[in-house]
Amino acid sequence: MREATTLENKLGRILPDDLMKKYDYKPFETTEIGHPIIQRTAPKVRVSDGDGKVTNDLAKIVKDNVKDGMTISFHHHFRNGDFIFNTVMEEIMKQGIKNLTLAPSSLTGAMNDVAIKAIKNGTVTNITTSGMRGELGDVVSHGALETPVIFRSHGGRARAIENGDIKIDVAFLGVPNADRCGNANGMYGEEAFGSLGYALMDAAYADKVVLLTDNLVDYPNTPASIKQTQVDYVVEVDKVGDPDKIGSGATRFTKDPKNLKIANMVSDVITNSSYFKDGFSFQTGSGGAALAVTRYLRNAMIDQNIKASFGLGGITKPMVDLLEEGLIGKLMDVQDFDKAAANSMKENKNQQEIDASWYADPDNKGAMVDQLDVSILSALEIDTSFNVNVLTGSDGVIRGAVGGHQDAAMAKMTIICAPLTRGRIPSIVKSVDTAVTPGSSIDVLVTDYGVAVNPNRKDLQEQLSDIPGINLYTIDELAEKAQKIVGQEEPLNYTDKTVGLVEYRDGSIIDSIKEVKD
Repeated sequence: MREATTLENKLGRILPDDLMKKYDYKPFETTEIGHPIIQRTAPKVRVSDGDGKVTNDLAKIVKDNVKDGMTISFHHHFRNGDFIFNTVMEEIMKQGIKNLTLAPSSLTGAMNDVAIKAIKNGTVTNITTSGMRGELGDVVSHGALETPVIFRSHGGRARAIENGDIKIDVAFLGVPNADRCGNANGMYGEEAFGSLGYALMDAAYADKVVLLTDNLVDYPNTPASIKQTQVDYVVEVDKVGDPDKIGSGATRFTKDPKNLKIANMVSDVITNSSYFKDGFSFQTGSGGAALAVTRYLRNAMIDQNIKASFGLGGITKPMVDLLEEGLIGKLMDVQDFDKAAANSMKENKNQQEIDASWYADPDNKGAMVDQLDVSILSALEIDTSFNVNVLTGSDGVIRGAVGGHQDAAMAKMTIICAPLTRGRIPSIVKSVDTAVTPGSSIDVLVTDYGVAVNPNRKDLQEQLSDIPGINLYTIDELAEKAQKIVGQEEPLNYTDKTVGLVEYRDGSIIDSIKEVKD
């Protein structure tokens, strides 16, 4: 069970007092960020005339630049098709470098085996990331690291990098093209993946930036998302990744009838709300039902002659279709979830690459998420206070990612779509195992059994009442339905060891994750 301590945050989550003091963390209080004045950091710069950056000797680059105790980073735009992480980490381990902090934008399944190996041999002793899945999440949940993993949203990571909470010594960034001075983008080449949105933070703030590419092109390479002014080395490798594996896992389109039913119902909620009007904006998160909403929304937009101003976040082919059909004005693209979206980046001037700070950093002069009307997000669990868990499974094991969940929940109407149950596991519970996004950010829950509106949104309750196809329940009633189907769950057992700390997007701690006791 969770350890007894006097430290609680506003959600009533028990936090480890010793670690809060050690890392100088504050407990989560509110989603209201306010208007503080922030001092940003800046990277060290090794002055160069731009020549002599190209090499195929990765071993020398690692030897000359990576030292014990440093922080290194990677991006995850290739998702399960990434080759760079494993290549670099194997070389680092070969050279016997130890005690590294791993600070990737996220950890995908393709990275798991090597990441576990690096943890077990002491190469990696600290991790900060958006998420992890599979065997890596399992070993971390069972205490493989002495220090807790720091989980941050995409916007929270951008904030932490810009403010100096994450100080990257060396960034290793795989790109599908680069010239001899380091001008690169994600749009051209056999391994093109589209937007470099998350990697742009690393390129701008890391002390050393190492590009790895299998496609060295003529100078000057334009358009340049990463610029030669930011790059120290360009390393030629055999192959940087497999873009065919981008659209897999959490970004794969669903054919499941239950998820499609939920997606259709989400579309009904949107189109019967006051936000469905000319010029509205939206974001769809990862997860089958959330991604499928765009296809149903398209039909309603055509029928009612409504056009959206912009779509945001992870871009998909259905969103590209809306752009090409003139149903949406702009796509603000921080990452691409499939090859069609990646290809569109280079063809359509109205698909704008944005970095993670522009996307969702709460400590800037205006993030895109602050302009969202509607966001459609998924959940592993949601509780009767509308708090959402997208990080740990029903067994307490880390098997997800914060991603942009907290960030996109800043929309005027945030919709969570989730099945009432997954097999014998309820999605609606009395209290989530790990709170990632606070209930005050969530407005509507859509399940295959019906819809619950946050009691704080009386306006939406009125708008959605008496609408054919929308069956309204309280969230407590949906939780009771789930419990009747699956029965009462046994409480999870944990040790006293903290294996993860979950930041809210402002850097406060919204929850902690304990080591699973088998």
